[in-house]
Amino acid sequence: MRFVQTLYYRLYGIHIGRRTMISLGAKLDVHRGRISIGDDCLITHGCVIVSHDGAAKMIWHGATGEGRVVIGDNVFLGVNTIVLPNVTIGSNTVIGAGSLVVHDIPSGVLAFGSPARVVRQLPVPYPRLTANDHPKTEWGSPSSC
Repeated sequence: MRFVQTLYYRLYGIHIGRRTMISLGAKLDVHRGRISIGDDCLITHGCVIVSHDGAAKMIWHGATGEGRVVIGDNVFLGVNTIVLPNVTIGSNTVIGAGSLVVHDIPSGVLAFGSPARVVRQLPVPYPRLTANDHPKTEWGSPSSC
């Protein structure tokens, strides 16, 4: 099912990097504008990424509402994070659960809150967010007891 979702997003014009995982409960809205997501990212359940502002036409004469969202490589978006238009999130960054990202977030930081603010720098080297890094034990197996 995830393959079908990713294919749909790509056909809709969203750039999704290699080994990036987007939860089936996430929503990427590119009605007008662009979304680009780098390699090795993890977009968790309930995340919303919006590349346009539907109210812009009503507020500013001549505005199209088109925007762009750029997410670098190796970015983690926590559960229920919202990313609004015209935002860039740098590589190797963690955005905490429930955050509202309304401005650019630099590379290599932990940010959270509403609006999201940088809390601290992350230590280097940055671990990659790949499926190979997760434990492969099943509940109830001898290795998990």
